[in-house]
Amino acid sequence: MTTIKRFKNIILNRALKTIAIVLFIRIGTFLPVPGINHTDLAYYTQTNSVAKLLTNTFSGNDTFIIGLFFLNIFPHINASVLIQLLIGIFPKLAKLQKEGSFEGRRKISTLTRLLTLIFAIIQSTGLALQLKQVLFNWNLLLAFEIVCWLTAGAMIVFWCSDLITEYGLGNGISILIYVNIISNLPNLTQNLFFGSDGDFQILITLIIFISLYGIIFLTQGVRNIPLISSKQLNQTTFKNSWEVDSYLPLRFNQAGVMPIILTTSILVVPNYLNNLSLLPKIGLSIDFNDLQFLYWIMHFVLIIIFSSFYAWVILNPKDLSDEFQKMSIAIPGIRPGIQTTFYLQQVMTRITTIGAIILATLTTLPNFLASQLNINSLSGLSTSSLLIVTGVLLDLRREVNNLYYATIYNEIY
Repeated sequence: MTTIKRFKNIILNRALKTIAIVLFIRIGTFLPVPGINHTDLAYYTQTNSVAKLLTNTFSGNDTFIIGLFFLNIFPHINASVLIQLLIGIFPKLAKLQKEGSFEGRRKISTLTRLLTLIFAIIQSTGLALQLKQVLFNWNLLLAFEIVCWLTAGAMIVFWCSDLITEYGLGNGISILIYVNIISNLPNLTQNLFFGSDGDFQILITLIIFISLYGIIFLTQGVRNIPLISSKQLNQTTFKNSWEVDSYLPLRFNQAGVMPIILTTSILVVPNYLNNLSLLPKIGLSIDFNDLQFLYWIMHFVLIIIFSSFYAWVILNPKDLSDEFQKMSIAIPGIRPGIQTTFYLQQVMTRITTIGAIILATLTTLPNFLASQLNINSLSGLSTSSLLIVTGVLLDLRREVNNLYYATIYNEIY
């Protein structure tokens, strides 16, 4: 069997497994949870700003069906975000991740699964309590059944995402979110070309293209730091004679879509708790109609904060400097140790700030303009959705390339 045929068989096998798992999850999404009147629920979704925002965060779909896999992969996303934060806070967890041993990976994986279960229970319980305002037959037994259904569904989706990551094509979490977004493209197209005024169609198309261009630039933007080994350093005398054969790529957007997820989650919490009657009636809820300007300012600022924080959690300049010293690698013109740490801090601060501002602008400005101009067609295609779609496609291309080179390597050796 030739290399090309072997490569095609690997890609086809992985793609078919991914498609089968995705179809299974999509079918489970439309299996309604017993005891819920979805007609009343659809009306409530359209009249409640918080519920509508939660349903449109990633999909933009006006149809609100609570099915077996309604929570989808989001409990696992929250657990993964929390794990990353805990790794940045607790040195023991950071050490387990750096060592990369089987035991360390197993402990982190077990903790992630436990947190996913906890988040699934919390989110399903919150939804069950929220449904008290909608369902006339609501009682504690029905709420318990809803929690059990949704929690079990979330854990099944989590297991399926792991199967995609291990045996399929692409990252399981990203693929599932990507499918949720793509499934609503027909509704978006209909709203864009048939549901909006003719005066706004050109403006909407222009905003989408500018956002896409900015997202691709942000996703692909990299600052390459040149690296040389100690052997090269000893063989050369003059600085200009160093031959750089490797680089440290520092991306402008290290955090990806996580700052958007965290920002959206925080901004909907006050209204969510207030609707559950868990907050005193002292005006703490955010009115999205009267305080839109304040809301989008907070949205902009929080994305910058989370982008900067998450980037420093992923890449610590001190850890990078220590790794360079262990591997006898240096940056041309920079002394190993404290100077290397200081230099990496400066570079990361600059590129992280630029990337955070671009991400915040791309996320906030189109949505702010849409809210001010009452353009409902953009509700189904937020910047977070565009960022996820673009990132997943680029990751798939990189994985296909890696599989191709791995096939060639196995064929030779």
